Amino acid sequence: MKTLFDKIWNAHVVQQVEDGPTQLYIDRLYAHEVTSPQAFDTLRDKGVKVFRPDHVVAMPDHNTPSDQQERIDDPVGRKQVETLKANCEEFGIKHFTMGTKDNGIIHVVGPEKALSLPGMTIVCGDSHTSTHGAVGAIAMGIGTSEVAQVLASQCILQAKPKTMRINIEGELRPNVTAKDVALYIMAQMTTSGATGYAVEYAGSTIRNMSMEGRLTLSNLSIEMGSRAGIIAPDETTFAYLKGREYAPKGAEWDKAVEEWRKLKSDPDAVFDKEVTYRAEDIAPRITYGTNPGAGIAVDECIPTLEQIAEADRGQFLSMLEYMQFEPGQRLEGTPVDYVFLGACTNGRIEDFRAFASVVKGKKKADNVVAWLVPGSWLVRQQIIDEGIDKILADAGFELRLPSCSACLAMNPDKVPAGKLAISTSNRNFVGRQGPGARTILASPLTVAASAITGVVTDPRKI
Repeated sequence: MKTLFDKIWNAHVVQQVEDGPTQLYIDRLYAHEVTSPQAFDTLRDKGVKVFRPDHVVAMPDHNTPSDQQERIDDPVGRKQVETLKANCEEFGIKHFTMGTKDNGIIHVVGPEKALSLPGMTIVCGDSHTSTHGAVGAIAMGIGTSEVAQVLASQCILQAKPKTMRINIEGELRPNVTAKDVALYIMAQMTTSGATGYAVEYAGSTIRNMSMEGRLTLSNLSIEMGSRAGIIAPDETTFAYLKGREYAPKGAEWDKAVEEWRKLKSDPDAVFDKEVTYRAEDIAPRITYGTNPGAGIAVDECIPTLEQIAEADRGQFLSMLEYMQFEPGQRLEGTPVDYVFLGACTNGRIEDFRAFASVVKGKKKADNVVAWLVPGSWLVRQQIIDEGIDKILADAGFELRLPSCSACLAMNPDKVPAGKLAISTSNRNFVGRQGPGARTILASPLTVAASAITGVVTDPRKI
């Protein structure tokens, strides 16, 4: 009996190299401006064409400004975006240009256009490719040399990971989101707890989770070391994908859904590792350190030195020194300088609805700089169509243009050195949001509550 991961993997095996990796067929390659230039240069050096250009989709996102998209002032970022466009034109690849209605963050656009579908194998030269596993696909981030492999052959050489199932059972409490679930799992398992595994998320909590919540959860799989985070497709998946631009139509849709219903782990499938958590144990979460696993409930205190294993105390103290926090400190009530809503983790319409539900009828704190950045132009249009932009404007917030924005310091949205940001993005590494910037990761609800009060705030108290 097989796991869902095994079923999709086995269906894509071209050949197994003796005492070596698997040659795996890839259904979809996504390419952005940062990791693809060298891959295209490799093809030119070898005189090779893109094998199946219709299976490749490209768009700029990392360097894209969120305040205007007429130009990119940074010469390195501008060169990367221009090079991506030129490569796509030369090799005949679908390219969603900056500033057009099809553009956005690649991990937001792929699912929302149904370019990512159940049963697929999906790769991109970006670690958060795991996002697409939420539709019931094997989705993995790969390196630049591997991007070149896929461009040239539509295949990749990969060692098959072990399998892990993470079950979440029960009903989430009010104001607890998929982001909180992910941050809770990482705190329990650590950021290396799933290294070497492909994770399947299962259980009643996952089955009751919205599609956009599932995308958030799968997005963060890489942050605990997993190569992939997959969720079995179900009626929620099918309802999300139906009618989207690249989804099958008519009789082809019915045929596809019939096949997709088979994509689930067999009842007696055996995983290499299996863990279970209770939804009721999860509260709104925040991070206090410089990795996503260094987290606590928003109303808890940072661990004391005595609560940390002796071997880990040096790293623990180093994190706190960078963050300007102390062991045992309560972070609730700590002043924040910047808030960021967006990224491929929480830049979807559901996230903006959640943020707006908190700030409606209130005002942004004067001490806070806020960047509210949709993950795509489609999301931005939905925000306008639903009147969310007016709620945000009335509360003193500006709706910006689609971009990776302040998730990483590759565009103008950089948090200044020493300033504290509370962010819906995926990483709180040293300097991730700007040299010397300090980052607390949280859900859209917690970020919204903090934007109103100007301090780290439990959304259950707003």
